[in-house]
Amino acid sequence: MLRVGDLKLDTVGRTVSRAGRAIRLQRREFLMLELLLRHAGQVVTRAMLREGAWEYDFEPAGNIVDMHIHRLRQKVDHGFAQTLIHTVAGAGYMLREP
Repeated sequence: MLRVGDLKLDTVGRTVSRAGRAIRLQRREFLMLELLLRHAGQVVTRAMLREGAWEYDFEPAGNIVDMHIHRLRQKVDHGFAQTLIHTVAGAGYMLREP
């Protein structure tokens, strides 16, 4: 079980919840969130997210990582006063409590 604040990710049961509310994620979103939780409080680069969510020989085009992070934010942070997923300009993303 990985946890930051009221966000919980069960790696065995492959479930995610925030404040007791279940969150349904697509496979890549789950993998990206798991990586962010495992590195909570640290910058996670786009390259790390690509490697964690796609096969090593896959070279995603454009801003596919940013698009997945956008959807992940909508599912994880939408409707909550405190956001957990933060952009670190020029570096990547960080999941942390406010």
